[in-house]
Amino acid sequence: MTETLSAPQALAPATGPTPQKLKRSIGVVGGTLLTLSCVTPASTLFVVVPDLFSSLGTYTALTIAIGSLLCIAVAFCYSELGTLIPSAGGEYAMVSTMAGRLAGWLVFVLSLLVVMIVPPVIAMGTADYLAPVVHIPAPAAGAGVMVLATLAGLLDLRANAWITGIFLVLEVIAAGVVAVLGFAHSERGASALVHGSVTSGSTSSTVTAMMVVSGLAIALFITQGFSTAVYLSEELENPRRNVARTVLATLAISTAVILVPVIAITLGAPDLAALTSGDLNTMVAAWSNSAVGTFVSLCVALAIINAGIVMVIQNSRVLFASARDKAWPEPINNALSRLGRFGSPWVATLVVGVPGAALCFVNLDTLYGVTGVSVTGMYLLVAVAALLCRRGTHREAPAWRMPLWPAIPVLLIAVLAYILTQQETEYLLWTGGITAVATFYWALYLRPRRETRWLVSIPEDAQS
Repeated sequence: MTETLSAPQALAPATGPTPQKLKRSIGVVGGTLLTLSCVTPASTLFVVVPDLFSSLGTYTALTIAIGSLLCIAVAFCYSELGTLIPSAGGEYAMVSTMAGRLAGWLVFVLSLLVVMIVPPVIAMGTADYLAPVVHIPAPAAGAGVMVLATLAGLLDLRANAWITGIFLVLEVIAAGVVAVLGFAHSERGASALVHGSVTSGSTSSTVTAMMVVSGLAIALFITQGFSTAVYLSEELENPRRNVARTVLATLAISTAVILVPVIAITLGAPDLAALTSGDLNTMVAAWSNSAVGTFVSLCVALAIINAGIVMVIQNSRVLFASARDKAWPEPINNALSRLGRFGSPWVATLVVGVPGAALCFVNLDTLYGVTGVSVTGMYLLVAVAALLCRRGTHREAPAWRMPLWPAIPVLLIAVLAYILTQQETEYLLWTGGITAVATFYWALYLRPRRETRWLVSIPEDAQS
């Protein structure tokens, strides 16, 4: 991980056109709404959490709680790095500057892997929650959501903050309804939360500590969207102050919105088999009536649409920044860095949205496993960058500073490395293969052109 960039070196060269900057147009409230919408608590609760119920049973809430505690340390790293390097490049800009260009490139590939695949797969879940009103094949529903999200992503970011804010209120209401119903129909005491049991067919078994550790990769993914605040740092007003506020506020709110209903579901499930099945729609209908079930389902469908909008916004900013930083051959860089009339990177938005719609027709069985490995690897490299972020000129730079440095990044590196060792070989091989291809691209194209390619740029007003 050589060729670490100092702040002056991180800027694009003086020759040639000046790199375009995104417009600073949102404050903490708008940034938090957009970031929370990327976490999309309701769709996470109804789409991702059921998979944890099927493998961890009554230990699901505990696993999410442990993952959330780890995410506090991750959020500290993001907050400090994000205020030092407020760029739309997010993780890759931070890691390139602190840990070297190759490390930054690998983080970029891991983040791109996550953000390009997750939106269409989550979007396909819309069909299940539109079922009470209309039956649409999952691929067609997912493709429709991706098209709508792409069109919304072409608009001004401030307008999107209001759109996603309205949808966010509805999904929080849905999560609240589930929490109230679950607690009102409790079948077991709180002690069930610390006694891990799961069913397999008609047989119940104990959830082991190793199973919890393995599940932490998905638990980290559940609240992963708080990192969107860093992608938006170039468009946040006063990023030195507002990035940290947005990151930490989003993590706190999203953890509460997700964890409280998970606890309620664990306590209120009719039996262990129902909990392990993860069929939340059936449980909600049994706790209430069909009208309430339909309301919750429609709110979840809106939450998924909301998540699609925000993920397209986030992903297009990453591609825009990579083109501005010369990651690709020049014609591709010129196209991806173009801004439209609303100030959004319209070509990058289309590049994210159109393939996303096409991916809805592809079978992606290993999505969650590969995503969990990618997120864990990405957090690991961010922690390494945080460990190195107080060297040289960065030591005295004005920025939000995490408490207990360097203990927090050191602990994170050890824990995340161990979590990676507990993941299934298939998912490690998929992610490792993609990373290997990316490393070849770096070695054969980017590194030989290091004077003109992969030049991480920091906005001129980054000190504001």
